[in-house]
Amino acid sequence: MLGMWSKRDAIDYSLKRRSTLVALFSGAVSALDACNADPYLLRAAKYHGEAVERLCPVCRKQKMVELRYAFGDQLGQYSGRIKTAAELTEMQSEYGEFRVYIVEVCMDCGWHHLIYSFKLGDGKYRKPPRKVRTLEDEDYQKEDKRRSFNGF
Repeated sequence: MLGMWSKRDAIDYSLKRRSTLVALFSGAVSALDACNADPYLLRAAKYHGEAVERLCPVCRKQKMVELRYAFGDQLGQYSGRIKTAAELTEMQSEYGEFRVYIVEVCMDCGWHHLIYSFKLGDGKYRKPPRKVRTLEDEDYQKEDKRRSFNGF
């Protein structure tokens, strides 16, 4: 995360992570509850995750990846998307303020946990970008037309 000059309001979730792991290993929480990554999260981790050097704390395998999600009003329709560290470094000069959440995911056992969050941006308010039509928007319109035509 070098080069992120505007990083502020950082929150480290390592104590929460540790308490979840203690509960898991003491038997207070089952492995099914702790290692229950959503299929969409696993798919995002598979295609967009950045590999890290640490082992999974549950299964001890080396298939851990990190995802960086960016959220903010000034991001408009692009809020909630996964970004690389390089993209975040570039975005901090383009937007006034947005929050980044880093999630670790194990590709083997499904362990996942929020590990860190912070704000980026140059502090200057900007209007959100105009909504750009996407293929997803067209799919929703087609589905709405089908529903109204069928009376649903």
